[in-house]
Amino acid sequence: MASAAEQLAANMNFSSFQKASELHKRIWFTIIALVVYRLGTYVPIPGIDPAAFASLFSQNSKGLLGMFDMFSGGAVERMAIFSLNVMPYISASIIVQLMGTVYPPWEKLKKEGGEAGRKTLNQYTRYLAVILAIVQSASIAMGIAAQPGVVADGVGHTFFIASTIVALTGGTMFLMWLGEQITSRGVGNGVSLIIFAGIVAALPIKLMQMLTQAQSNNNYMPLLLVVVGGIAAILAIVFIERSQRRLLVHYPKRQQGNRMIGGESSFMPLKINTAGVIPPIFASSLLLLPTTALQLVQTANLPAWASWLPSVVGSLQHGQPAFLVLYSLLIIFFSFFYTSVVFNPDETAENLRKYGGFLPGIRPGKRTAEYLDYVLTRLTVIGAAYITAVCVAPELAMMAMKSTQFALGGTSILIVVTVTMDTVAQIQSHLLAHQYEGLIKKSKLRGGRNR
Repeated sequence: MASAAEQLAANMNFSSFQKASELHKRIWFTIIALVVYRLGTYVPIPGIDPAAFASLFSQNSKGLLGMFDMFSGGAVERMAIFSLNVMPYISASIIVQLMGTVYPPWEKLKKEGGEAGRKTLNQYTRYLAVILAIVQSASIAMGIAAQPGVVADGVGHTFFIASTIVALTGGTMFLMWLGEQITSRGVGNGVSLIIFAGIVAALPIKLMQMLTQAQSNNNYMPLLLVVVGGIAAILAIVFIERSQRRLLVHYPKRQQGNRMIGGESSFMPLKINTAGVIPPIFASSLLLLPTTALQLVQTANLPAWASWLPSVVGSLQHGQPAFLVLYSLLIIFFSFFYTSVVFNPDETAENLRKYGGFLPGIRPGKRTAEYLDYVLTRLTVIGAAYITAVCVAPELAMMAMKSTQFALGGTSILIVVTVTMDTVAQIQSHLLAHQYEGLIKKSKLRGGRNR
C-alpha cells in the first residue's frame, strides 16, 4: 500500500500548484534575483577599453578564462563586475570541507558543534572566499594592466588596479549574498542556480553560432550529432543521478520507560555519483592552468632551456590526445578522492552502532565500516566511469569534427541537469508541504463541525 506522501505526490497537479501561493512568491523571488544577476554581467569594470579587451580575450579564450566565461554566462568576455562569479566561494567551500576532515579543530566543529559549529564553518568559508576573491581580482587587474592598450587612456595604473579589485571582489560578495537569499527565500540552491543561469544564458548564442557555421559549410550533420548527443547525455545523467544503492538497516526493539520502541527497518541510500561535478571542474582547472599561465608570458622571451614549453602546453589544449588522456585520469582520481572526503565509512558505521542500527548479516563496528567501504568503492568505479564518459564524449566529438566550438561541454551538462533535478525536487517538496497543510486545515474544520 502506498504511503501518505506517495498518495499526495500522485495527486499533485496544476490546480494544486495554483493554490500554493507561498511557492509562487518563492519562484518569483528566484526569477527576479537571477534577472538581477544577469543584468550585472553586462556592467563592465571601470577604466577598461571593451574593444581592446575583447581582442585580448579572443586570443586567450582556450585557457581558464574560457572556462570561467562559460560558468559566468559571458561576463568574463565583457569583463563585467560579476566576472569572478561565485567561483571563489565554491573554492572556499571545497577547501573548508577538505580541512574539516584533516584539521582537528574544524573536524571537531563539524562532528560535535551542531548548528553552531555549522554556522562557524560557514563564516570561515565566507572569510576565505573574500581572501580568494581579492587575490584573484588582483591577479586579473595586474594582468590586464600589463597588456598595452587594454586600459583606457587617462586612467592611472594604480587607480585601475585598485578599482578593479574593489569591483570584482564586491561583485563576488554580492553574488554570494544573493545566492544565500535565493536558498533561504527562493527555490533551489542559490549558488548552483547562479552558475546554472550563466551556462543556460550562453546556450542560445552557442547554438546560433553552430547553426551559422553549419549553414556556411552547408553541412548540418555536426549540429545534428551535437543535439542527439546532448539529449542522450541528459537521459544518461538523469538515470544515473537518480540511481541509488539502498542498504537495509535494522533497528532492534528496546524498552524506554513503559514503552517498547524501535524494531523498525530503513534504507541507507548510497549515490552512484557521490562526488557530483567536482571531479571535472578540478580536472579542467588543473589542465587549463598551464595554458593560461603561458598565454600571459611572451613566448619569444623564454630562455633556451624552456623552448619546449609551448609545444608541451599546446598538447594540453582541448581536442588534443594528451589532454583527453590526462583529463580522464584526473576525473577518475578526483572522483575517488572527493568521495573519500565526503563519505567516511568508519564514521557512518560508528553512528549506526551508536543508535543501535545494523546491516543484516554484518557485525556492527569495524565489519560494517569495511562493508560500506567495499560497496562505496564499487559504486565509485561506476560513478567515475559515468562522469568520464559524459565529459570525454564532447572532447571526442570535437576531435572527430575538428571543431573547437560546442554549445555545452560535459561539465556544463552535468551542472545544468543536476541543478534542474534538485530545483524540481524542492518545488515538489513545497507542494507536498502545502498539501499537508491543506489536509490539516480540513481535518480541523471537520473536527469543529462534529463538535
